[in-house]
Amino acid sequence: MSRARASVIKDVVGEIVQQCALRGHVVTDTLVAFMVKAVVLDPRNGFNVDGTLTKQDVQKLEELCLDKLTDQCSPSLDTIKMQVYFDMNYTSRREFLEEIHRVAESRPSAVSREITDSRVKTRDESDALYRKIITYVQLRSGMGSPTDDNALHEAAAALQSVFPQTELGAFAVLLKRDKEQQLNELTMVVTGIRLFYRAGKKGGEETDLRELMPAVLNEALPVTSRSVEDELSASQTVAWKYTAVLEKLADRDSPPGGRAVPVVLLKQALYNLRQHEVFLKMLLSDACLCAKHVEILQTELSSQMKLLKETVKSQTAVLTAKVFPLFKSLSQLWSGLQDEAELLNILSNITHNLQPFVASQAKMFSEAYLDGLLEASEVKTDDQRMAESSDESIVPAEMRTQEWLLPETTASFNELPLQYNGVCGYTLVDRDGLLLPGNPHIGVLQHKEKLYVFSSKEAALKFASSPDDFIAEVAEKAKHSPELMQLLKLHQQLSCVSAYSEIQPGESLLVKPVTRRESGTQTDVHPVETNIVKSYEWNEWELRRKAIKLANLRTKVTHSVQTDMSHMRRENVSQTWLPKSAACQSKRDGESNVAEPQVYLAGLRGRVVKTDLTRPVDE
Repeated sequence: MSRARASVIKDVVGEIVQQCALRGHVVTDTLVAFMVKAVVLDPRNGFNVDGTLTKQDVQKLEELCLDKLTDQCSPSLDTIKMQVYFDMNYTSRREFLEEIHRVAESRPSAVSREITDSRVKTRDESDALYRKIITYVQLRSGMGSPTDDNALHEAAAALQSVFPQTELGAFAVLLKRDKEQQLNELTMVVTGIRLFYRAGKKGGEETDLRELMPAVLNEALPVTSRSVEDELSASQTVAWKYTAVLEKLADRDSPPGGRAVPVVLLKQALYNLRQHEVFLKMLLSDACLCAKHVEILQTELSSQMKLLKETVKSQTAVLTAKVFPLFKSLSQLWSGLQDEAELLNILSNITHNLQPFVASQAKMFSEAYLDGLLEASEVKTDDQRMAESSDESIVPAEMRTQEWLLPETTASFNELPLQYNGVCGYTLVDRDGLLLPGNPHIGVLQHKEKLYVFSSKEAALKFASSPDDFIAEVAEKAKHSPELMQLLKLHQQLSCVSAYSEIQPGESLLVKPVTRRESGTQTDVHPVETNIVKSYEWNEWELRRKAIKLANLRTKVTHSVQTDMSHMRRENVSQTWLPKSAACQSKRDGESNVAEPQVYLAGLRGRVVKTDLTRPVDE
């Protein structure tokens, strides 16, 4: 796309944002950019995306986008807004934890900077610096508010036991990097001491871990999962009713009771709730994973606390090399619990902020209205539909032209990446946009490296008879209902569709889809045959060693050779080293043995007589 056209699109997005603001609607550039793409992509609007946008096209585009963005009660618009919000605020667990760590480290950054940049000269400055270190430890540990006097006294007492104020002189002469490292180590040790102190205050051998857990975690852990489950159950119940109503309306031509039923709005409401259900399932999965991590951390915290108690017991003095690593381990476990608490709080906030996006369909279609349309018809749940179609199974021999995956022959069958987010593509086309969950146990169709599931065996066989046609029809349905692009995950299949977080206001209206295929190359080690001399040596000294070894004349007989060509032309001389006469002399060992001296004394009480009984040497 040319720079001129990119500038036009950017101006269109900016103008639409401004007009929406004048009408009292606050929209983001991301939402407007996607809506512009959706409007241009819809074939009913008649835009030529490959041509140049005229003034009439720009005016028409702005009017259509403004009408859609300012619609007061549109389930389709609410679904797109929900998708934009979720995509911009939700990320992976790893990235959530990285953001939590970044915020936790930035919280005491100002105090840390004051501590590392301070130059202590007087006693008052030393006292102020020590108080700042206590504040830093309190902020970094998260064990209470820095304005809580009891928490500050507890932190000061723990810090005094491992870092008395008299050591500030040695601390002040350290480099800034070393100061920061020591502050972090002091924080971990002090946090571990405070946790051990709190566990000791409770008394008894067994300590209730809930009393040691962060207060935020005690509040968020039981509430988050339950609230997400309640929201999910409510959305699924209403979505099943919408599905039953649309199925009933599709089975007969006349609406119930002779009333005009807005089928299009019912489908938009169904898409809205199904998208809400998908997001809630993702949040619930993360919340359950948080609960598992909390349980693991609690077990490790309990074992570390017992080990620390056994190490300390009633001793008045313990080596720091033994207890400091245990205190640091307690601090790390505490930090892990805090991270889980913050993550649960984020998930709870996202769940709460998704509720306004499903409000419009609830206002348009009350439960009484839906019950009237159902007329006592049976409302089937997704599990009931799965159970009804579980007896049906594809026999690969019936259709050898396609490849089928069955649970009996496929490893990790429940973890397969299914197309259309697990929705039956045939039903979506055959019943004009109805969403029914597919049952993988019927059989998973593998077509062009992608996997498709279906709601019945009949739907699977009909889709497999001409899969490319049905795939194209699904793409056309998504062009008419832009919320399906995200719901069915059609970013790679549809052109100009990408994740909301990747959309830029000035990028092209139509981006060609990225096509990928598996490919590979293989070459020999030496494609061209060559003579590889394995005995080749590049080292000069190694060559000399080999030459001397080959020309070792000391083991050769003196001789000379002349040929006819060299006869009487030059002298040939060879020289050898004669063997050198050598002799050696060995030492002869000799030995002698003398008699052991034997001297006796007699007459000890009177005159002492010395008698020598040693035998002579010559005997």
